[in-house]
Amino acid sequence: MITILYGRPPAVFDVPTGALQTSPLIPGSTALEDLAPGSVDEAMIYAPPGVVERRYTLAMALRALKVGGRLDVMAHKSKGGSRLGKELKDFGLEVGETAKAHHRRCIVTRPEVIEGLDAAIAAGGLRQVEGLDAWSQPGVFAWDRVDPGTALLAGVMPPLKGAGADLGCGFGALSLVALRSPAVTSLRLIDIDRRAIAAAKKNVEDPRVAFEWADVRTLPTEGELNFIVSNPPFHDGGTEDRRLGQNFIRQAAALLKTGGVLWLVANRHLPYEAELNAAFKRVKPLLDKGGYKIFEAVK
Repeated sequence: MITILYGRPPAVFDVPTGALQTSPLIPGSTALEDLAPGSVDEAMIYAPPGVVERRYTLAMALRALKVGGRLDVMAHKSKGGSRLGKELKDFGLEVGETAKAHHRRCIVTRPEVIEGLDAAIAAGGLRQVEGLDAWSQPGVFAWDRVDPGTALLAGVMPPLKGAGADLGCGFGALSLVALRSPAVTSLRLIDIDRRAIAAAKKNVEDPRVAFEWADVRTLPTEGELNFIVSNPPFHDGGTEDRRLGQNFIRQAAALLKTGGVLWLVANRHLPYEAELNAAFKRVKPLLDKGGYKIFEAVK
């Protein structure tokens, strides 16, 4: 009996014991893409909020299920739950739907034939994005564009040197800018999203780089880096969480050697100044523009 789990459903939903975790946001999990078609008996999916990402996840789970297998999927009503039943019916499925704890929950038995499966997988898969000239995937941060904050930081960073890291690298936009400097000896690209790392591996082809699918907040800190660049996240599961960026700042300080520099961009409303001043010897605001602020912080 093979059961898979995607994400971390709220405690009010009973998670099957021994289920194989498949979320790309949980380092070390198994990729849905690696599961053989028809190899899974049951699947529980805590559906992601993005429409294209959610349809892709549902399609991949349905592809992995055996005929007659059970799909149990839920989403908060404000994050796709209100549309969940219709989206499953669009695959030609019979859906049993209930409500619990501000979530919609749908139960499906996999039929022999599913409509639109290949189209949903193609729309949500890793691909080269037209106009971006880079590989990316729906669900990755700013997956189909260069985020304005990232672009601003890239425009003010000087040529970097030594060993560095890109914390929360996404598909690698900042890393590509950092690597323009021949004085950069090594660069660690780190992200909690497996899809971001997969895209970055295609976008950043340089012998100086290393890729790490990891949670920045739990990295071992050895204080050996000369520089760090970062546009840290401030959402967790679609909900704003300012502690994410604050944790990134503390980790950056611990990863840098004395005299090392953090180049950070953040949305203007995020309260990172106190954390920066506590963790670094010198903090210099460089730019406040277009709803973003940029800091140079020296350890």
